[in-house]
Amino acid sequence: MKALQFYGKNEYSLNEIPIPQIGDGELLLKVKAAAVCGSDLRMIQNGYKDVSRENPRIYGHEIAGTIEEAGKAVKGYQPGMDVAIAPNMGCGICDACVSGNTHLCSEYRAFGINMDGGFAEYMVIPEAAVIQGNVARVEISEEMTFAKAAILEPLSCVYNGFEQAAIGPCDTVLIIGAGPIGIMHGMLAKMAGAAKVMITDLNENRINICREFDSFFKTYAGDDLKAFVMEETGGKGVSVCITACPSPQAQEQALELLAMNGRVNFFGGLPAGKSQITVDTNQIHYKQLILTGSCRASLTQYRKCMKLVEAGVLDINQIVSATYRLEEYETAFEAAREGRNLKNIFVFD
Repeated sequence: MKALQFYGKNEYSLNEIPIPQIGDGELLLKVKAAAVCGSDLRMIQNGYKDVSRENPRIYGHEIAGTIEEAGKAVKGYQPGMDVAIAPNMGCGICDACVSGNTHLCSEYRAFGINMDGGFAEYMVIPEAAVIQGNVARVEISEEMTFAKAAILEPLSCVYNGFEQAAIGPCDTVLIIGAGPIGIMHGMLAKMAGAAKVMITDLNENRINICREFDSFFKTYAGDDLKAFVMEETGGKGVSVCITACPSPQAQEQALELLAMNGRVNFFGGLPAGKSQITVDTNQIHYKQLILTGSCRASLTQYRKCMKLVEAGVLDINQIVSATYRLEEYETAFEAAREGRNLKNIFVFD
């Protein structure tokens, strides 16, 4: 099978390797779509622990495909089923796991992160993922293509942030970051009945894409974000601010842009060594602000997003903006780095 293997910082190649064998409790997935994520680009640029020439890794954690083979002990799944894959699995026995938060397990494993993922024609779904419910059956249709099913993963992460921020009717929402994550945050806020959704970014190309995506979004690419927000909110500030970018400056500024009883979700994690920020705690105290973080997504949130897309409540068709064969990996990575498209997705026969 063809597999894109990674060895360290900016070291990778497309290779022909054997199709993996599965155990009795495992599944063999024929990958149909695997999307490129910003975290993939960071791992390509910076490398990842334990990944080397001697121990290559296949990245790709936004995955959908068809079950090619099922181990004899597997129940509920058969060859030929179309499925979407939630990438994070836990130990199954810790407090986080038994409360339904396997994605927050201290021993968590994830496809395309610390185990092989979807940038290959086939991949193994281990028994833990089968048992925990990481494999979600999907009905492939116009509403739910394989490419759309692959981006249920980032959508579910956004849904986690959406729930943490408790966005509801009549809220005014500011999203800092106009990439695919920011736009999906905007879609969920609109779905929840937000009165106004503002999206800002320093990248003019992304702002232009955002404007074309939905005229409901108020966009801004200038250098005086506070003035823009206050003008749009009559000087009150926003109900909710989402930092959908890895920016310390965005996190620091978010508090002063919030109205009384405002909520902020620090969605975008910061680079190692740059995660210390300065916070005016009086802003939190006197305005009764609520600060939340969100990381990955639960299996429940993943399934909710699948239902929203299948039902047509969320139309993510425009998010699927460019597709590539696996052989075109350099073109796909370059497009993702430059932010030319929303989601760049590998598709397979």
